[in-house]
Amino acid sequence: MAMAEYLIVTGMSGAGRSTVARAMEDLGWFRVDNMPPAMFAELARLVSASPSGVDRVAFVAGTGIFSDELAPGLERLRADGHRVRILFLDASDEVLVRRFEGTRHRHPLAGALVEGNIHHERELLEPIRAQADMLLDTTDFNENELRRRIAQLFAVTTEAAAMQTALISFGYKNGLPLDADVVLDCRFLPNPHWVAELRPLTGLDAPVRDYVLAREESGQFVDRVDDLLQFLLPHFLAEGKSYLAIAVGCTGGRHRSVAIIEELAKRLRAEGHALSVFHRDVDR
Repeated sequence: MAMAEYLIVTGMSGAGRSTVARAMEDLGWFRVDNMPPAMFAELARLVSASPSGVDRVAFVAGTGIFSDELAPGLERLRADGHRVRILFLDASDEVLVRRFEGTRHRHPLAGALVEGNIHHERELLEPIRAQADMLLDTTDFNENELRRRIAQLFAVTTEAAAMQTALISFGYKNGLPLDADVVLDCRFLPNPHWVAELRPLTGLDAPVRDYVLAREESGQFVDRVDDLLQFLLPHFLAEGKSYLAIAVGCTGGRHRSVAIIEELAKRLRAEGHALSVFHRDVDR
């Protein structure tokens, strides 16, 4: 019987674990909330022996009384030969404070000050964050946007030996995407923002795409990034990395970076790579 795939959904309280858990369930994952991590390996053995056909399990793990068990629980799960990935959810301190104040929920660490709890939780989770396969910054997401992002990330079904690649466009004026492994800058290309008829459009529209890609340097840039990725992806895979996020930025994240990412996605898909595409700032 094929081994199941296990996803550990963890991260900062208030960063969206509950929303992600529901989204994973909607995508067909078997969801397990707040199980003591010491029991991960035992449940995995039961799943392997079961005729139920469950092949994707999402463990949702937060901080609290089981915090010290998370790292050892992960080690035991991996020691049994299971495919395990970690999705770590994060957000800025300011946004986390606002979310707790807005919901009036009690922080799981139960200190007197929310800010102090957040700082303490960051320290507790740093070893797990450092191991994460996927780091997702939810600072600018509402619930629906986070669910859509999860659907983009996990809608692609990959074999156990494959690596999923995420291509992200963004605008530098809105900050770097914290979940990017590789960041590239295309602001050297002429900006369609300064062309009156192109300004209200985006890189998803043919006139903008044609304007950006018609430049010789655009083709050279895409060629060289494609060559770089053909070199990098097999080496990352050989090192056991299951997810790689590549971000391309321009000033606003609406024109040049979107067109470049779409062109890269077309090439990489034709080469057989499993991809998700996310245009972070295209609607701003």
